[in-house]
Amino acid sequence: MAVYTAVTAEHLAAFLAGYDIGEPLSFKGIAEGVENSNYLLDTTAGRYILTLYERRVQASDLPWFLALMTHLADAGLPVPRPIPDRTGTALQTLNGRPACIIEFLPGVSVTEPTPDDCAEAGLALARLHRAVASFTAERPNALGPESWGPLAARCDGRFGEIDPALAALVESGLAATAGWPAALPRGTIHADLFPDNVLIRAHTVSGLIDFYFACTDLFAYDYAITHAAWCFTADGRTHHADRAAALARGYAEVRPLSEAEAAALPVLGAGAALRFTLTRAYDWLNTPADALVTRKDPMAFARRLAWYQDATPDMMLK
Repeated sequence: MAVYTAVTAEHLAAFLAGYDIGEPLSFKGIAEGVENSNYLLDTTAGRYILTLYERRVQASDLPWFLALMTHLADAGLPVPRPIPDRTGTALQTLNGRPACIIEFLPGVSVTEPTPDDCAEAGLALARLHRAVASFTAERPNALGPESWGPLAARCDGRFGEIDPALAALVESGLAATAGWPAALPRGTIHADLFPDNVLIRAHTVSGLIDFYFACTDLFAYDYAITHAAWCFTADGRTHHADRAAALARGYAEVRPLSEAEAAALPVLGAGAALRFTLTRAYDWLNTPADALVTRKDPMAFARRLAWYQDATPDMMLK
């Protein structure tokens, strides 16, 4: 269960005293998620999520994330709005942790996306990329190409403990992404738009959530991450061309990829697959077996990495 810091009824009452969001009716921990402590809060004024930030997210980055979410919500995107207290402050401290109350958005996350789901995801991603044109604050991508070689080295030659083929796949991935197309259009990207970070209701995207990997980087790289997340089976063994075509169709409704962006998609896809292969591998090797966090299989993205190294742009778009 993703609750690392307990919040008692007394803690909650004292915390809510600074807000105008009504009296609490119910309050319970949320099992989903692995990074933070999350609670579902119902009050006489509505439903909210209370998050206490625990791991990986730097406290100094939180004002940027909350400003981004507010900007996107103001632009009409289905992004949960951070709720300020009576002084206008959204970022708080609760039980020694940075904390924030955000708007609750209805909807469910799909586990096996249909082509229609992929089209909706592409449309939502393109709208996000359009909406950030007026969001000028930047945040470097700490998990960008410059980090992949050092992250591979931090795995200490132990890839074989995960799978005998993994070391060679990582080496070929690092070589394949050496000529990174850095001159493409860039701005704020989500960088983690997996199906579990998209809520769907009545066949329409009703929520884009979990912006804590968002950063300034290539829009087409964000597209490639979304392709990797939505257009394969969960184990990475099978690519679904119909999902890829639907994702491309939805995205192109709002922001058609340029010729240069489309041409770069295979290397961007390889980079996306390599990034998640490496972070999962590092976590796999360094997370104790009895930890609360469930380790994710690095090979699911290593298989995607192998696919992208043989892919053409058309295979990702049609």
